[in-house]
Amino acid sequence: MHEALQRNLFLVIEHVGMFKSASNYDVYDPSSGEMILHCREPRLGWITKMLRFTDYKTLTPFEIYITSPDGEPVISVHRGVSLFLSKVDVHDDDGDRIGGFKQKLFSIGGAFHVLGENDEILCDLKGSFTGWEFRFLHDGIELAKVSKKWNGLGKEMFTSADNYMLEISEEVPMDNPIRMLILGSVMCIDMVLKEA
Repeated sequence: MHEALQRNLFLVIEHVGMFKSASNYDVYDPSSGEMILHCREPRLGWITKMLRFTDYKTLTPFEIYITSPDGEPVISVHRGVSLFLSKVDVHDDDGDRIGGFKQKLFSIGGAFHVLGENDEILCDLKGSFTGWEFRFLHDGIELAKVSKKWNGLGKEMFTSADNYMLEISEEVPMDNPIRMLILGSVMCIDMVLKEA
């Protein structure tokens, strides 16, 4: 597992621009302001690019690559065309599938099962219907949360509505692969639930 994942706070900032079809983000350490990860969607077909500007954008496939600033692979997140419920795969830096996410049928605020490499349920990702906040829960214990509200040291960088904070609990071991799935799911939230 890449050393960038061995921390508990990640400030995710989306690239903004007119007529932007790809999802591109930079991830920072909020305490130091240091850029630690790049998230890019480099291979968009022209049909997908066109559909991203329509009401069908949440149905389009995506391949997001998360790398270190010098281009070293960390994880990748993949989904094909989604007609009903999303199923997303996450791959490690060697390209091996480590798990994924499966959208739940009925949920208020949006929800996924977070799956291990054999599709066993590791935890649930649940959204709030009243605002932009998501929690990763396992047997009622919060493993991580994603929010657009942040009052920490990096709040001066927290200026756009498209920026959010991922906070992983200190109870999650630094070498636990669920950290890769949690980071990958941040891309799922934006592409699957909140781009509608």
